Amino acid sequence: MSAIAAAALLLHGCGGGTAEKQAPAPVKKKRAIADESHRFPAEGRVEARIVENHVLGRDFLPGGNVARYQRGKQEFDMFLIRTSVPEAAALLLFDYKKRMENPKIIAHFGGYYGKDGDRMVFVFAKGHWVAGVAGLPEKDADMAARELAARLN
Repeated sequence: MSAIAAAALLLHGCGGGTAEKQAPAPVKKKRAIADESHRFPAEGRVEARIVENHVLGRDFLPGGNVARYQRGKQEFDMFLIRTSVPEAAALLLFDYKKRMENPKIIAHFGGYYGKDGDRMVFVFAKGHWVAGVAGLPEKDADMAARELAARLN
C-alpha cells in the first residue's frame, strides 16, 4: 500500500472524512427547582411559588422560591435560591450587592441592605442559600430575614 493510500485510510478512520456525521452536543439538563415553600414563615403569607428563572425579575438571578406577604399595611416578598455549593451562594450575594444602589453591609448578618430598582432589599447568604426580603424598611427586613435564616438549617 502506498503512503498516500495509508494516510487517506488513516484520516478517514480518524474522522477526517467529510461523510461522517458528528454526534450532537449533549444537552445540559436544566436543574429542577425544588418546592421550598415550607421554609418560609407562615404568618402573613399570601402565596408561595416556584420561579423557574430570574427571581424577583432580576436577569442575573437564577430560579428559586418566592413568597409574598401582607402583614398589616406592609406588603413584601421573601425569596430563596439554592446553589450547588456555599461558594456559589457567596458569589451570587456579591453579584447582587454590585447591582444594588448604595448597599449597606449588615455586619452581624453577613448580608446587604440597599435599593434594588424601586424597592429596598435585604439579601444574605447562608450555606447553599441566597435569601432575602424585598420591600421592607431595614429594621423590619432584618427581623424578617432572621426568621427566614432560622429556617435554613
